[in-house]
Amino acid sequence: MTSPTLAENQLDLVRAAARAALAVLPTSEVLQPADPQTDIPSPLPAGQAVTARFTGAATGEVVIVVGQDLANALKESPLGELDLTAAIRPALEAAAGTFGPVLLDPGLIMEPAVALSAITSKGGTAIVPFVNGEQIRGLVALRLEPWPGAQTAPHAAETPAAPKPAAPRAGLELLHDVEMEVSAELGRTRMSVRELLSLVPGAIIELDRAAGTPADLLVNGRLIARGEVVVIDENFGLRITELVAPNNEHA
Repeated sequence: MTSPTLAENQLDLVRAAARAALAVLPTSEVLQPADPQTDIPSPLPAGQAVTARFTGAATGEVVIVVGQDLANALKESPLGELDLTAAIRPALEAAAGTFGPVLLDPGLIMEPAVALSAITSKGGTAIVPFVNGEQIRGLVALRLEPWPGAQTAPHAAETPAAPKPAAPRAGLELLHDVEMEVSAELGRTRMSVRELLSLVPGAIIELDRAAGTPADLLVNGRLIARGEVVVIDENFGLRITELVAPNNEHA
């Protein structure tokens, strides 16, 4: 294992980024960040990697590798297969945000070996394994272009305290803190291209649902409930009137 050729305050930033990511990363066991290194760990944990670039106060790349248990839980969710990049995005944002306000790319799912080979081939990469005892269960890899100066890293003094370990979770419990996009659908219709091109402000489109019919509540594109549209202060809301069984979503 080789330590990165970074100054101590730069390594403090790496450690802070790893702790920030781990604090919001869904895991099935209690993990701790190990010391930063430059070598790709061997063996790599079985699972998936999500890689994303970021720009803003700092420019660089971040890779997070998670265990296969999380990938399986997302794939087998009762709400339908969920997006791994969406589940990992809070951890990606937390790691990149350690260096200041940044804009994060959507992210790509890759095999861990491929993602880590790509980021380390460019040099200046620091890797922090997430361990349970001596077993590596995940990791975060970071590369900045360039790294903050040895005497000018602005956030080194703001390194947060290590988060309290979360209780181990498994199966569906892994997804309890994963945020998903929820939408309400009033109705649908079909229109020709000619009709779409002729739309003007004030045009009215008739939907396939009668007035007063409950609206659909969709999670990840899957129908899970129906309800009445209500107004909450100045915003629309949905009062749930019916939960839809997984095998009855087209009823």
